[in-house]
Amino acid sequence: MFLSASIRRHPAFREGWREMAAVSVGIGAWGLMTGVAMLKSGMSVVEAVAMTLLVFAGSSQLAAIPLLIAGAPAWVILATGFCVNLRFVVFSLHLRPYLMHMPRWRRLLHGYLTADMSYALFTRRYPTPGVLPSQREEQEAYLVGGYAINWCTWMGMSLLGIALANFIPTHWGLGFAGVLSLVAIVCSMATTRLRLLAALIAGATAVVAYALPLKLNIVAGIGVAVLLCFWLEKQMGLDAEAEDAR
Repeated sequence: MFLSASIRRHPAFREGWREMAAVSVGIGAWGLMTGVAMLKSGMSVVEAVAMTLLVFAGSSQLAAIPLLIAGAPAWVILATGFCVNLRFVVFSLHLRPYLMHMPRWRRLLHGYLTADMSYALFTRRYPTPGVLPSQREEQEAYLVGGYAINWCTWMGMSLLGIALANFIPTHWGLGFAGVLSLVAIVCSMATTRLRLLAALIAGATAVVAYALPLKLNIVAGIGVAVLLCFWLEKQMGLDAEAEDAR
């Protein structure tokens, strides 16, 4: 079996699952935005669900949607998707030494399910391919654990976006989905107190300076957050040095 009991029960599977869970909030938000975008662009529910289940590539989905709606030739749509996903050729070449001991169908399945973040986390965790059977099993378990939660999050949130798209007022536009995506990504990145403080300072400053023209309140929020957090980081560093000196 592809997902054997030894893979599911391996500690590396749970480790891959946990590490991917830390960034799955942003992935889910991107999937939600993609689901909303498909319905808002004029695709039917059946078409949107079929694309979600069969394509499994957010960037190429968003690139193909306007071409499909405009009635572009199939070769143009396919060429666009190919160009957008060229990075996966690089990913596959890099993963080849890790997977070449497996049957072809298994390699293809791993290649299809591996996405940007699961690839990044896997290669960071395992910079070199395993040689011993135990090392290969550990690496495969980690890879499967990472892309398992990635796939579940993407599919679930994309389908949720399709389901909720008709309940989102049209005048909100896709900007609403984009805001949801960015908020979720920021939340997933706020892993330290200083990062959380930076997000709060930037948000509060942007709200206070909302009246500025040309949306300069956003620039002001970023600038104030960066300056204050640099100052705080420096102060905390000095305080830590003083404490060590004592």
